[in-house]
Amino acid sequence: MISLLDVLTILGAVLLLVVLRAIRREHIRVEHSVSWLAAAAVLILLSRSGAMLEKAAAALKIQEPLLVLLVLILIVFLGVFYRFSRIVSELKDMNITLTQRVAILEFLLREKNGQA
Repeated sequence: MISLLDVLTILGAVLLLVVLRAIRREHIRVEHSVSWLAAAAVLILLSRSGAMLEKAAAALKIQEPLLVLLVLILIVFLGVFYRFSRIVSELKDMNITLTQRVAILEFLLREKNGQA
């Protein structure tokens, strides 16, 4: 059990470093990196809290504490993915609106130039 927790801690640290490097190189916007930084922090915290995982497993009547950890990690990352799905959907809607506005402006400009 301890070796898997150590691997998850290392993965959390790697995720944290990758996100910070991406921010530094401006590959990812700061407001989008917050979710990934939070996910990395939660991954590290959960993988370092063995006693808490055992208590949670006992409370949920699950025999294996690592299963509780994996479910919690899955929930965290599903939350991150959901947030980004909403952002992408919002950007798509904004893109459609912008395209429509540009088309209207082009039409009005052509109409004005045609009358003059």
